[in-house]
Amino acid sequence: MSTLVITGTGTGVGKTVFAAGLAAALRASYWKPVQAGLEEATDTETVSALTNCRVLPERYRLRLPASPHLAAEDLGLTIDLDALSLPQTDGLLIVEGAGGVMVPLNRQSFYLDLFTRWQAPVILVALTALGTINHTALSLAALRRAGCPVLGVVFNGPPEPEVEQSIVDICDTRHLGRLDPLPELSRPALLEAFKAIDLDTIRKAP
Repeated sequence: MSTLVITGTGTGVGKTVFAAGLAAALRASYWKPVQAGLEEATDTETVSALTNCRVLPERYRLRLPASPHLAAEDLGLTIDLDALSLPQTDGLLIVEGAGGVMVPLNRQSFYLDLFTRWQAPVILVALTALGTINHTALSLAALRRAGCPVLGVVFNGPPEPEVEQSIVDICDTRHLGRLDPLPELSRPALLEAFKAIDLDTIRKAP
């Protein structure tokens, strides 16, 4: 295993926090290839602040906080999937997508198309909130239909054991753990929360 891809069921589900914790736990490098929105702290900056891991620069830094294809068009650009090949690193690389699986990178391609090219194991981050069964099932179905290797699902939010187990059973996927809501976004709080993540299974990813 040289690369792990972190995607989510949508925006704001906790991908960046999970990616930061995973990079710290596995002593991996971190890369977010496309950043849309620069006014607040970027995801790369957040990961850098929470970990001591190596962070790679984004391939596209887009000012507008919008879907990547719109943020690129705002600058007169078109995101080129050929420019988003996985970088070579020493050791494990954690790659974070933007939003969900079907977020468009340009008018023809989605993040799903990029994940299909890469063929790296994918971890899906999902909330435990109402509606998550539908969002998670749709995301897993899209990934599998495209031939992406799915390692499992990480949940984010208060415990909902029946909902979490329903997703595992109905979608035939692995439960890789759940992150409790953090009292504060800090390195110690994140390391404590990560005790609930199944790192042994993640380390054994092909």
